[in-house]
Amino acid sequence: MIRLPPLPTIRDLIKLHNLSASKQLSQNFLLNSNITNKIVLLDGGVENHQVCEVGAGPGCLTRSIIAGGASKIVAVEKDRRFLPALDILANAVDGRMVIVYADILNYEMIKAFDPVDKKAWNDESPKMKIIGNLPFSISTPLLIQWLNLISQNAGPFSLGRIKMTLTFQEEVAQRILAEPKTSQRSRLSIMTQNYCHVKPGFLIKGSSFVPAPKVNSVVLTFTPRITPLIDIDFTTLEVIAKSLFRHRRKFVIKGTKYLFPTDVDLSLKLFEEADVDWKLRPQQLSTEEIQRLCAAYKKVLLDHQLDLSDAMIVKETNK
Repeated sequence: MIRLPPLPTIRDLIKLHNLSASKQLSQNFLLNSNITNKIVLLDGGVENHQVCEVGAGPGCLTRSIIAGGASKIVAVEKDRRFLPALDILANAVDGRMVIVYADILNYEMIKAFDPVDKKAWNDESPKMKIIGNLPFSISTPLLIQWLNLISQNAGPFSLGRIKMTLTFQEEVAQRILAEPKTSQRSRLSIMTQNYCHVKPGFLIKGSSFVPAPKVNSVVLTFTPRITPLIDIDFTTLEVIAKSLFRHRRKFVIKGTKYLFPTDVDLSLKLFEEADVDWKLRPQQLSTEEIQRLCAAYKKVLLDHQLDLSDAMIVKETNK
């Protein structure tokens, strides 16, 4: 790790500028530099990498990214109260750090990266990373948004298979990592694993944060796949996955009523075409069975002159 010039501690800056975590923005400060250093070192570290940090806050994780040898840091933060703390860091690193005040859900992240390090999609990952201690309230929609971009090789992922190191609430991380035929298997498992290789990093106790949440967090690393596991467009896969897992404790056919709201008999046709047992629970479906259901769904729509827009809109959930 690179030694930073003498700086006030994060705790001193928080006290000096009377900063406190915003409950409305799901803010929790991670002040332990041993933990933030460990996050930065995961999956090869950040030395000579361009890094976009999501939710920089007062700069706890940012300091570790700088110390890790990143060639460029773009710190995206929505809360302008953290300007003084982040400015101190930016001024200390001679132009290597840029502060962007924006809502990460609306930020065009491709602007954070210099295309000089661009790599072809089937090449190794570029020297670029997305790192963040994600607010619990936006972690799932943000991940889904990035998976959609990965599926299209769009946004920042038009520059290559950029790796991500992200923290999630432990329960959400368990869903992301869940293997087929396990109780935690979910819509989020299917979508994430279809587009990324996901690996667990380590657990962070809730007591490590300020203020301390009632739940633990887990750091995960993501590397976009060259080819998705299921060969189907993102929108169709998301509609099917949401529908199948709408009723987790029911037969899987129960969820397909959302796919054919005007003709429930087509649900049986779907399972016949896919050669999948409709009496399975959603968690019991293998990746291959979901792939067959996706292909069968598109065929049934075509045979009956229906469109994806005919599917009932399934309410967004974290499941």
